Amino acid sequence: MSKLCSCACAVESITDGSSVMIGGFMGGGSPHRLIDELVRQGKKDLTIIANDTARPGFGIGKLVDAGALKRLIASHIGLNPETQKRMIAEEIEVELVPQGTLAERIRAGGMGLGGVLTATGVGTVVADGKPTLEVEGETYLVETPLKADFALIHALRADLFGNLQYQLTARNFNPSMALAGATVVAEAAEVVPVGMIPPDHVETVGVLVDHLISREA
Repeated sequence: MSKLCSCACAVESITDGSSVMIGGFMGGGSPHRLIDELVRQGKKDLTIIANDTARPGFGIGKLVDAGALKRLIASHIGLNPETQKRMIAEEIEVELVPQGTLAERIRAGGMGLGGVLTATGVGTVVADGKPTLEVEGETYLVETPLKADFALIHALRADLFGNLQYQLTARNFNPSMALAGATVVAEAAEVVPVGMIPPDHVETVGVLVDHLISREA
């Protein structure tokens, strides 16, 4: 059964105040059409979970420019001065998470795990207020899993059932976010009939994808 829908229709279901995971690394592998539609529809008070906020006027940076964010959970904001400015002005609440820890927290959320043990951040401000465990003489932080109301992801290719194939490093956070989002909306550069993606090239299975953005939308 086809999961195709218009970009506008998919984004309409994202209410103000929703938590939204967005794939990509500095815009590479980000769902740019969905981001543009979020801006066009004027969504606000969003909690965005992503690796970064790209740069002003590009990728997730467009959401920052539009004032759509209330909270951000990301590994860095160093290349987006607008995000930094809004954080300092307390217009956006920012939680900075080490990149590997961010990836594992998202994976834990998608796999139903209760948390992640990591030595990263022990003895630093990252550890403030977080529980620790000692395992074989080593101290680890207990990091909580991350989930979201929506996951917006990008793929190189999709079939009409929603099976996805990614392009090289543009894969990045997309597969993990597809597991951790309650509703998954996929945008693909190419949509093909079922059977055109070889089974061993499917990197996110269609059962995880709720909506697939049509190329005509």
